[in-house]
Amino acid sequence: MSDLDIARIRPRRSFLFVPGTGLDMFPKAIKTAADIVCIDLEDAIAPKDKQAARSGTMAMFGTAPDFGRSEVLIRVNSLRTQDGLADILAVLEAETAPTGLMLPKVKNPDEIRLLDELLDGAESPLRLQVIIETNEGLDACKEIAAASTRIDSLLFGGVDMAAELRVEPTWDGLAYARMRCVHAAAMAGVDLIDVPYLDLEDMAGLAEEAARCRAIGMTGKGAIHPKQLPVIEDTFTPSADKIAQARRIVAAFEEAGTGLVVIDNKLIEKPVLRSMYRVLAVAKAMES
Repeated sequence: MSDLDIARIRPRRSFLFVPGTGLDMFPKAIKTAADIVCIDLEDAIAPKDKQAARSGTMAMFGTAPDFGRSEVLIRVNSLRTQDGLADILAVLEAETAPTGLMLPKVKNPDEIRLLDELLDGAESPLRLQVIIETNEGLDACKEIAAASTRIDSLLFGGVDMAAELRVEPTWDGLAYARMRCVHAAAMAGVDLIDVPYLDLEDMAGLAEEAARCRAIGMTGKGAIHPKQLPVIEDTFTPSADKIAQARRIVAAFEEAGTGLVVIDNKLIEKPVLRSMYRVLAVAKAMES
């Protein structure tokens, strides 16, 4: 793994949405220190308010707001729509930009490749996070995840995905789709964030679903309210023992300079390093 790849690894345990028509909530969202804060220009915005949300969001970024420790994204509209194209152009023309873009309803890797070329031509450093929430997107999720080196994570859009698959948005109903996304994200070496849990009063249910997500290889989960963040972040934060183990494994590999090491009589191969670096990135965020 290159130094550049390591530098791009950061905690993505939790994210909060802020509607583009409710930007007064942005400073409050930043104060929560959620790993990701995303301003939404898509689902949360009525068609008649799209232009106002876009203009207001760009104006806010023009004031160089404090991002705190959060990764700040804009969820643009689908790249196959006029609003989506207008969103991209507005971001590219802005003097101050977000960390990256969240791309909804992606159906094929060509959408990502085309945007990647556009961003390269504009010499833009924007990163990408891609939502898998359509049948076409699920079918092509491995190709989508590998379509650009700008992609940092996939997000599983469970509500729309359930409608597409004609199932209830339950764990069992979406198990197949989640596992397809787990495979795609792991193949590409990117994070995978789960859909928010929609029942604000059921913290036990949230904790159970987050634990299931962690167990199958997801790296984080969305929130619809700040009060869900402690449960989510606690679930996806590695234990002290796991952090200590990660430090030992990374140190052993760096000292050995080989593709495998033996720790506690167990053979450990180099591909595990990405997971260990992710653990250490979370630990560093906790320290700060």
